[in-house]
Amino acid sequence: MDGKHVAGAVFGTMIKIVVVAVVVMFVYRFSVTAYDFGFRLFGEEPMTQGEGINISITVNDGDSVKDVAARLEERGLIRDADLFWVQEKFSTYKDMLSPGTYELNTSMTAEEMLEVMAAEKEETDGNSAEE
Repeated sequence: MDGKHVAGAVFGTMIKIVVVAVVVMFVYRFSVTAYDFGFRLFGEEPMTQGEGINISITVNDGDSVKDVAARLEERGLIRDADLFWVQEKFSTYKDMLSPGTYELNTSMTAEEMLEVMAAEKEETDGNSAEE
C-alpha cells in the first residue's frame, strides 16, 4: 500500500468516527428531551406550592386549546403552552373546554385547570343526559 491509500483510509475512518459521534450525540439529546417531555406530561408540578395566586382567565367562544394554553402561559399559570396542549389531548377533558371566565390558581395542576374549565360543559352534558 502506498501513502495515498493509507492516508485515504485513515481520513475515511476519521470521517466515519465523526459521523457516528454526531449521530450518537443527536440520539442522546433527542432521548433526553423526549423523556423530559414525557415525564412532564404526566407529572408537571404546579407553578407554585402552597396557596398560590388567583388569576382570572376568560375562554372565548371559538378559542382553541392552543389559544387558551398561550393565555395560561402568558398569565403565569403554566410553564409550557405546547405541553398543556398535549396534556389536554390525553386528559379526560379532551375537547370539553367551555367559554366563560374562570378563577384559576398558580397552585393548580394542568389537570385541575382543565377540570375547572370543562365543569360547565360536564354539567350541561350530564343534565341533557338526564332529560
